[in-house]
Parts: sequence; structure tokens; C-alpha cells
Amino acid sequence: MSTTPRGTERSEAAKAHLWGHFTRQSAWDHGVPTIVRGQGHHIWDDQGRKYIDGLSGLFVVQAGHGRTELAEAARVQAEQLAFFPLWSYAHPQAIDLAERLAAYAPGDLNHVFFTTGGGEAVETAWKLAKNYFKLTGKPNKYKVISRSIAYHGTTHGALSITGLPSLKQQFEPLVPGAHKVPNTNEYRAPEHLRDDPKAFGRWAADRIGDAIEMEGPDSVAAVFLEPVQNAGGCFPPPPGYFERVREICDQYDVLLVSDEVICAFGRIGSIFACDDFGYVPDMITCAKGMTSGYSPIGALIASDKLYEPFRTGNASFAHGYTFGGHPVSAAVANANLDLFEREGITAHVKESAPAFRRTLEGLLDLPIVGDVRGEGFFYGIELVKDKATRETFDDDESERLLRGFLSGALYEAGLYCRADDRGDPVIQLAPPLTCGQAEFDEITGILRGVLTEAWARL
Repeated sequence: MSTTPRGTERSEAAKAHLWGHFTRQSAWDHGVPTIVRGQGHHIWDDQGRKYIDGLSGLFVVQAGHGRTELAEAARVQAEQLAFFPLWSYAHPQAIDLAERLAAYAPGDLNHVFFTTGGGEAVETAWKLAKNYFKLTGKPNKYKVISRSIAYHGTTHGALSITGLPSLKQQFEPLVPGAHKVPNTNEYRAPEHLRDDPKAFGRWAADRIGDAIEMEGPDSVAAVFLEPVQNAGGCFPPPPGYFERVREICDQYDVLLVSDEVICAFGRIGSIFACDDFGYVPDMITCAKGMTSGYSPIGALIASDKLYEPFRTGNASFAHGYTFGGHPVSAAVANANLDLFEREGITAHVKESAPAFRRTLEGLLDLPIVGDVRGEGFFYGIELVKDKATRETFDDDESERLLRGFLSGALYEAGLYCRADDRGDPVIQLAPPLTCGQAEFDEITGILRGVLTEAWARL
């Protein structure tokens, strides 16, 4: 058992002093899972046990663990300039990274505002939308539309955009003006649309138009959508969905924000997932995979149109973060993107994604597996009581299935992933983008064994 510098067993020090994020602290009464090392596609705990990282940490470690070149980039930059803010000043790494992100981004998204993470990027996007419309003579446009069950962050603004009531109730009242529409969960679509993905996509997109009409077009500023919705278990967009959403936003002069905090940097295939689905947003929010998690950074990328009111005169965007665009983080991001280009990581994802899908779909023969869905290296497996009727589990059953068995059993079997009940019960997978068939087989083999046992326990 390892000890802290003060001589305390680390598990005891964690229980006494470390407040886990989204963690039931009572779960640590039975031990604190402590990860001490990562290499490639695997991680190790403080007991020496090895696990395959089926979630890239938290949809973050795109290039895999143990990349010494990324650690070296951080060291070199810290020795040269460890910190300087972007408040009225610039530094070379932020300049270079901003130019690079603008080159990757579609259309005229040429202006990069750095943050330290994804929730801050979403917060920034909403503030910029409101500020832009005030400067262009439409001060009443402040509301936002997002989807049910979608997660967009935990700051008060981002949490208001989030569509998960259970995460919001204890922090209400939140920021007013955030409204929800149906998501693109085709497995739970209205029955008459389940066999017609294009019709379902049109139906789901048109609900955004309905919401704008209901709230009043003169009051709605932006629509926030993930390319593939995370919470609820990886909902891809149906054919034609984003094309129709873009039409609706243009019709009502509403900004389209592509929230790519998870989906960017190769998770779906391209650097930005909006390219994978053929749409050009007005803003992109991104974070996680920009550095493969080796240092924290996030960004909002905005179009020329949004930047124009700030380009000349006395106007400024009165918003910022001390550590936004941190020199060390920006240096690591540049090194990470160098690695992406050198190793062809996005091409590898596009080439390997069909094999990942086929391997996971092999689990559909299990009676507990109702649906396998996702894109790229980002998948959800929905669990059901009855495949024929698509009957799901009630709250008590989900509690026993996910927290009482699956989360611990998958971990004990050597797979770190997410068993989630924000929506219907799912298992989420997002392995490092360097994985191949051997890792797909390892992940699926563990899942098959544990899910078979879970069904036997029901």
C-alpha cells in the first residue's frame, strides 16, 4: 500500500481529503480505485493490475498513454515560458495553435478563443452568441436550444444547456432561456419512424424549428448540438439531419454551435466531426483530445461573421480565463497534432471504424444487448430486459445492474469503460484512436463474459 509524503496510506488520505468528481463518496468506503500508470492502450492500478482503457480516460487520450514526446514538449515549453496570459498579450504557442485550428476548421471559422476545458468553451459560446446579437442590433436574442439528455458541461450556463434533469435539480435556479428538443436516439424513435432513418432525421430536426417558433425567432440566439450525442449512449445523426438543422438556423438567423468537446480530434474520424457529417456550424467548441489529455486546454472557434463586430473600434469580448491558452498546454496541443499528422491517426480511425463496429455488433446475439450504436471510435451499447419489445430497466433495476454489478465487474475483468444510466442503461466505449483489431477483440471478449453473467443474475 503506497503512502503520501505525510505518511498516510493513500486510500485513507483520499477518503479524508479528496473529493471525487461525479462520485458517490460512500463508494470509496470499500476502496479507492487508484490508477498509477498508463502505456499505450492500457492502465495499471496501485495493486499492479492491468486494464484496457476502453474510454480513453474520459474520451480524452486519443494518442494513447505514455507518449514521451508530449511530455517532452511540456518540459521544453515550461523551461522557456511556463505561463503568460492572453489578456492583451500573446505568446507563440497560442498563435501557432490558433492558426492551426483555424486551418482544420471548415468554412470561415477562423477565430480561436482559448479556454481550459470543454465546459468553459460551451459557456464562452453562449456568451459570445448573446454579445454578438447585442452588437448587431438584436439584443433580445439570448435563448438557446439543445437536446434532451445531452450533456454540455457543469458551469451554470453550460449546465442550463445540458438536458439531464438529474444533474440540474440541486443547482437550480439556473441561467434562464435554455430549451430542449428531442434527441436523435433512433432506437427509441416514434414507432412509425424507426425503419426510416431519413424521415426520423427530418422529424427530429423539425422539432428545432418548432421550438424556435414557440419561443419566438427574435429571442433565440443559438442551437447547441453534438455531432454524436454522448449522454444516453452515443446517438449519431440520422441522414439529412444536420443539413436540415443548418437550413432552420439560417432561416431564423440562429447560430449553430457544434459542441465537439468529445467528438473532435479524430474521435469520429476527422479533426472536426462536423466535416464527417457534412455541415458547417457558426461555432465549434472543443477540448479533450486536443492534447490527448497530456495538459488541459479547450477552445471556441468562431466564424468571420461572429468576429466582425469585434474586429475594429472599441468593442471587446469582455470574457476570459487566467489559464486559457496556457503556453505549456498549447505546446502540448501542437505536439499532439504533429503526432496526429505524422502517424495518420485520423486516417487510421476512418479505416478501422468499420471493424470496430462489426466486432461490437457481434454482441447483439446476447439477450441483454438491445442496440449497438455510434460512429468512429465512439460507441454505446444499450441494455434491455426484452429485445422484442425494447423494454428497459426501471430505476431500481438500473441501480442494481449498473452500480451493483456491471461497473465493478467490468473493472475487475480488466476493462475500464462507462456503465451509464443517464437515459436508458448503456455501456459506453471510446478507446484510444491507436487501437486495432486486437484491442477490439479484447474489449468485446470482456464485455461478452460480463454481460452474460449480468443476464444470468437478472
